[in-house]
Amino acid sequence: MVRGKTELRRIENATSRQVTFSKRRNGLLKKAFELSVLCDAQVALIVFSPRGKLYEFASSSSMQEIIARYRKHTADRQGENPSVEHEEDLQHLLHETEYLAKKIDFLEASKRKLLGEDLGSCGMEELQHIEQQLERSVSIIRARKMEVYTEQIQRLKDKESLLTAENAILREKYKSLEPAEKVANEGNERDALCGEGSEKSDVETELYIGLPESRAKPDPPVFLQPTTNTSTYMRPRT
Repeated sequence: MVRGKTELRRIENATSRQVTFSKRRNGLLKKAFELSVLCDAQVALIVFSPRGKLYEFASSSSMQEIIARYRKHTADRQGENPSVEHEEDLQHLLHETEYLAKKIDFLEASKRKLLGEDLGSCGMEELQHIEQQLERSVSIIRARKMEVYTEQIQRLKDKESLLTAENAILREKYKSLEPAEKVANEGNERDALCGEGSEKSDVETELYIGLPESRAKPDPPVFLQPTTNTSTYMRPRT
């Protein structure tokens, strides 16, 4: 894969500079973690952002332990040949920094090409490789999408079964309550009819014989007079 040479210089745009800092800082922290795990090495990383925010990583329990070990190691080497040892360490750090910067640039370029950017310098073989990577990614995404759909459908089916069972239980309870409600309704109707009959039986009826005008007049006083032939008393005529 052919790569163009990237010139390292300060990014003028503040937003782009902050984005680049976040990406490369994360990559640097990831590499420090991988180095500590794969090689069982004690690694300490300290980074200050352009705004002064501190980011650090320590492979051991404490950053202070690694710093104390570093100070003790440098103090012990002061009497031997400090200039040569320091120069060797500095060269090693410079080479490691250059290697990490190139790898980060390579990953950034690969990411842009996967997004469809900066494809002008790509040959046929590289374009085919990018296409295969994208097809694999799409296949993985579609497979995961089908898994999510299947899980959602299964959850809906389980919910449907649960609601159906609850509905059947409620239907059985309603059927068991129906006869009792009918008996209660019949009893209420019977009580209502009996109440109406008792009300009608309490009404006093009087029978009048005579002209209609005489019904509105009050009854005159009744004087009971015995008769000579019978033992009954007659109301005098009005």
